Amino acid sequence: MSKQYFGTDGIRGTVGQSPITPDFILHLGHTVGRLLRADGAPKTVLIGKDTRISGYMLESALESGFNSAGVDVVLLGPVPTPAVAHLTRAVRADLGVVISASHNPFADNGIKFFSAQGSKLPDEWELQVEQGLAQPPCWVESEGLGKARRMGDAAGRYIEFCKSTFPQALSLKGLRLVVDAANGAAYQCAPQVFHELGAEVHCIGVTPDGYNINQGVGATAPAALIAKVREVGADYGIALDGDADRLQMVDGSGRLFNGDELLYLMVRDRLEQGEAVAGVVGTLMTNMAIEQALAQLGVPLLRAKVGDRYVLEALMQKGWLLGGESSGHLLALDRHTTGDGIVSALQVLQRVVRSGQRIADALAQVPLFPQVMRNVRMVDRNGWQQHARFQACMREAEAALAGKGRLLVRASGTEPVLRVMAEASDAQLAQHWVEQLAQALQ
Repeated sequence: MSKQYFGTDGIRGTVGQSPITPDFILHLGHTVGRLLRADGAPKTVLIGKDTRISGYMLESALESGFNSAGVDVVLLGPVPTPAVAHLTRAVRADLGVVISASHNPFADNGIKFFSAQGSKLPDEWELQVEQGLAQPPCWVESEGLGKARRMGDAAGRYIEFCKSTFPQALSLKGLRLVVDAANGAAYQCAPQVFHELGAEVHCIGVTPDGYNINQGVGATAPAALIAKVREVGADYGIALDGDADRLQMVDGSGRLFNGDELLYLMVRDRLEQGEAVAGVVGTLMTNMAIEQALAQLGVPLLRAKVGDRYVLEALMQKGWLLGGESSGHLLALDRHTTGDGIVSALQVLQRVVRSGQRIADALAQVPLFPQVMRNVRMVDRNGWQQHARFQACMREAEAALAGKGRLLVRASGTEPVLRVMAEASDAQLAQHWVEQLAQALQ
C-alpha cells in the first residue's frame, strides 16, 4: 500500500487545501489517538508548533481530535521541532506532535510525529495511520474524553537541555555570534542558549508576526545572515530554519558552510578527542569530497536515501552516532534523538573552542566537488530505466567519472521530473555529462 498523505517528513501542504484543513487535522488527531488507545491505557500527547498564523487553528483541531479519542494533550506553544522530541522523552509522554512546514513559506503548514523515545516514526506506523483515516470516527463517551493543559516552561526546559550537550569545561566567551532564527520556532530559545554559554550574541529573524517565517532569513536564505555577520564583525553566523532542525553556518568573511562540511568537523572533533567513530551516514547527495576526506581519517561513509529519517534509520541499523544531510539536518545520537540545529551548532563550536582553529582553516584541505544538477521533465519519471539511449549514455558517464566523480540519477518523489546530478573535481566535466544525459532523454 502506498501512502496518500505522508511524505518524507510528515504531512505537509498549503493551508486551506487538502489535507491541511481543520476537518482533516481533527480527523488525523482522532485517528492517531485511537491507535494510541488501542491497548486501553491512558495516553498523553505533547503538541508544539512554529510561528505560522495557521498554527493556532491547526493546534485547536489536533487538540480536539486527540481529546475526542480519550487522549490527554499538553500544549507547548512555539518551540523548535527538536524541543518536542526532547520533551516527549523527558516527560515520558506517549507521542510528540509538531505543527510546522519547516523551511516552507508561511502559507504552508504540516504535521509530524515523534515516538515516546523522541525519534521519528517508521513507514509502517504511517501506513497504519492512513488505514485508520479511511475509517469513520468513533467518539468516546463524555466521561472518557481527554483533557488539555499548557506546559508553561517548555522553552526554558529545552534551553537547559541544549546547554547540557556542550562540555561543562568549555565556554563560548570571546566569540561574537549572529543567530538567525528565521522568524520561526527558535526565536526565543536560540539566542538564549548561545548567550548563556558566554557568547556575545546579535540576532536577526527573531520577530515573528505569523507571516514572516523563513521570509528572506534563515537557513534557506543566508544572504541576510552574511550581511549581518559582516556588519557587526562577528566570528560566525548561525542560521536555523523555521522549525530549527536545520543548520547552516558562515564565518566572518561571509563564507557559507553546508551540512556536509559541518558533519566532517563533528567527526574530526570526536577523533581529536580520542573517541572512536565507526562510521558516518550521509545521503545520496553527500559531496564526494567529504566521503574521500572521511576515508582518509579511516571513517567509512554509508549513503542513505535523501531525508533525515532515512539517515536516522541507517544509523540505528549500524549502531553509529553521526550522520546528516548537506541541507543541514545533522544527527549526533549521543546528544539527541533527532536533528537539532542548535545542538549541531554547539557541536561545531566546541571544536572551534577546543582547537583554536577557524572553520575555514580546518576545511582548507577538503574543497567540495562542484555538483551540477538538471531536472528533466518526463511524463513517466521512471521511464529512464528502460530508455536505451539514456542507459548507454549513463554507462559512458560513469566510465568517464570513475575515480574523479560520480553520477546520481533519481526520480522526484513529488514532481514529474528526473533529477540528473554529476559531481567531479572538474566542474566542466560534471557539466558536460549532465548536459549529455539530459539530451539523451530528449
